[in-house]
Amino acid sequence: MMYINFGIALLSMIVSLIFSEVFKLPPCSLCWYQRIFMYSLVFVIPTGILIRDSKLSYYTTVLSFAGGIIAFYHNLIYFDFIREGLKVCTADLSCKSKQLSLFGFLSIPTMSLVAFVIILLLSIRSLKNETK
Repeated sequence: MMYINFGIALLSMIVSLIFSEVFKLPPCSLCWYQRIFMYSLVFVIPTGILIRDSKLSYYTTVLSFAGGIIAFYHNLIYFDFIREGLKVCTADLSCKSKQLSLFGFLSIPTMSLVAFVIILLLSIRSLKNETK
Protein backbone atom coordinates (compact mmCIF):
# COMPACT_ATOMS: atom_id res chain seq x y z
CA MET A 1 0.00 0.00 0.00
CA MET A 2 2.75 2.44 0.89
CA TYR A 3 4.35 2.05 -2.52
CA ILE A 4 1.05 3.09 -4.11
CA ASN A 5 0.80 6.02 -1.68
CA PHE A 6 4.33 7.05 -2.58
CA GLY A 7 3.51 6.87 -6.29
CA ILE A 8 0.41 9.04 -5.86
CA ALA A 9 2.28 11.60 -3.73
CA LEU A 10 5.22 11.73 -6.14
CA LEU A 11 2.93 12.07 -9.16
CA SER A 12 1.00 14.83 -7.39
CA MET A 13 4.22 16.68 -6.63
CA ILE A 14 5.46 16.38 -10.21
CA VAL A 15 2.12 17.52 -11.68
CA SER A 16 1.94 20.51 -9.33
CA LEU A 17 5.45 21.53 -10.31
CA ILE A 18 4.63 21.14 -14.01
CA PHE A 19 1.54 23.34 -13.57
CA SER A 20 3.50 26.06 -11.82
CA GLU A 21 6.90 25.89 -13.52
CA VAL A 22 6.09 24.76 -17.06
CA PHE A 23 2.58 26.11 -17.60
CA LYS A 24 3.23 29.14 -15.35
CA LEU A 25 0.02 28.68 -13.35
CA PRO A 26 0.74 30.34 -10.00
CA PRO A 27 -0.49 28.42 -6.94
CA CYS A 28 -2.91 30.18 -4.62
CA SER A 29 -2.44 30.28 -0.84
CA LEU A 30 -4.50 27.16 -0.20
CA CYS A 31 -2.56 25.30 -2.90
CA TRP A 32 0.67 26.15 -1.05
CA TYR A 33 -0.70 24.68 2.17
CA GLN A 34 -1.76 21.52 0.33
CA ARG A 35 1.70 21.27 -1.21
CA ILE A 36 3.25 21.33 2.27
CA PHE A 37 1.41 18.14 3.20
CA MET A 38 1.76 16.39 -0.19
CA TYR A 39 5.45 17.15 -0.56
CA SER A 40 6.04 15.93 3.00
CA LEU A 41 4.52 12.59 2.04
CA VAL A 42 7.02 12.28 -0.81
CA PHE A 43 9.84 12.27 1.76
CA VAL A 44 8.15 10.59 4.73
CA ILE A 45 6.89 7.51 2.86
CA PRO A 46 10.17 6.30 1.31
CA THR A 47 12.02 7.07 4.53
CA GLY A 48 9.51 5.00 6.49
CA ILE A 49 9.73 2.18 3.96
CA LEU A 50 13.55 2.15 4.06
CA ILE A 51 13.81 2.07 7.84
CA ARG A 52 10.78 -0.24 8.15
CA ASP A 53 8.99 2.18 10.48
CA SER A 54 6.01 0.42 12.01
CA LYS A 55 4.27 3.78 12.52
CA LEU A 56 4.41 4.85 8.85
CA SER A 57 0.68 4.31 8.35
CA TYR A 58 -0.02 6.69 11.23
CA TYR A 59 2.17 9.39 9.69
CA THR A 60 0.59 9.09 6.26
CA THR A 61 -2.90 9.06 7.76
CA VAL A 62 -2.28 12.29 9.66
CA LEU A 63 -0.57 14.08 6.76
CA SER A 64 -3.16 13.03 4.19
CA PHE A 65 -6.06 13.88 6.53
CA ALA A 66 -4.71 17.38 7.20
CA GLY A 67 -3.99 17.99 3.52
CA GLY A 68 -7.40 16.58 2.62
CA ILE A 69 -9.17 18.96 4.98
CA ILE A 70 -7.45 21.91 3.32
CA ALA A 71 -8.24 20.51 -0.14
CA PHE A 72 -11.89 19.99 0.85
CA TYR A 73 -12.13 23.57 2.13
CA HIS A 74 -10.48 24.79 -1.08
CA ASN A 75 -13.04 22.90 -3.19
CA LEU A 76 -15.91 24.41 -1.21
CA ILE A 77 -14.56 27.89 -1.97
CA TYR A 78 -13.64 27.06 -5.58
CA PHE A 79 -17.10 25.74 -6.47
CA ASP A 80 -18.91 28.56 -4.61
CA PHE A 81 -20.44 26.39 -1.88
CA ILE A 82 -19.07 28.78 0.72
CA ARG A 83 -17.50 32.21 0.72
CA GLU A 84 -13.97 32.76 1.83
CA GLY A 85 -14.46 33.02 5.58
CA LEU A 86 -10.79 32.90 6.45
CA LYS A 87 -8.79 35.41 4.45
CA VAL A 88 -6.05 32.98 3.48
CA CYS A 89 -6.15 33.94 -0.19
CA THR A 90 -4.05 36.86 -1.31
CA ALA A 91 -5.20 39.70 -3.53
CA ASP A 92 -2.73 38.59 -6.22
CA LEU A 93 -4.45 35.27 -6.85
CA SER A 94 -7.79 34.25 -5.44
CA CYS A 95 -8.37 30.66 -4.40
CA LYS A 96 -11.45 30.83 -6.64
CA SER A 97 -9.40 31.51 -9.78
CA LYS A 98 -10.36 29.04 -12.49
CA GLN A 99 -6.98 28.37 -14.11
CA LEU A 100 -7.39 24.85 -15.43
CA SER A 101 -10.18 22.37 -15.99
CA LEU A 102 -9.27 18.97 -17.41
CA PHE A 103 -12.07 17.14 -19.20
CA GLY A 104 -14.38 20.05 -18.33
CA PHE A 105 -14.75 19.17 -14.65
CA LEU A 106 -11.41 18.20 -13.09
CA SER A 107 -9.91 21.27 -11.43
CA ILE A 108 -6.59 21.57 -9.64
CA PRO A 109 -8.26 21.63 -6.18
CA THR A 110 -10.30 18.55 -7.11
CA MET A 111 -7.21 16.65 -8.25
CA SER A 112 -5.56 17.46 -4.94
CA LEU A 113 -8.58 16.32 -2.94
CA VAL A 114 -8.77 13.03 -4.86
CA ALA A 115 -5.07 12.34 -4.27
CA PHE A 116 -5.35 13.04 -0.54
CA VAL A 117 -8.48 10.89 -0.19
CA ILE A 118 -6.89 7.92 -1.97
CA ILE A 119 -3.76 8.17 0.18
CA LEU A 120 -5.91 8.51 3.31
CA LEU A 121 -8.04 5.47 2.46
CA LEU A 122 -5.01 3.33 1.66
CA SER A 123 -3.31 4.48 4.88
CA ILE A 124 -6.38 3.59 6.94
CA ARG A 125 -6.48 0.19 5.24
CA SER A 126 -2.82 -0.32 6.15
CA LEU A 127 -3.61 0.60 9.76
CA LYS A 128 -6.40 -1.98 9.87
CA ASN A 129 -4.12 -4.64 8.38
CA GLU A 130 -1.44 -3.89 10.99
CA THR A 131 -3.82 -4.28 13.91
CA LYS A 132 -4.94 -7.76 12.80
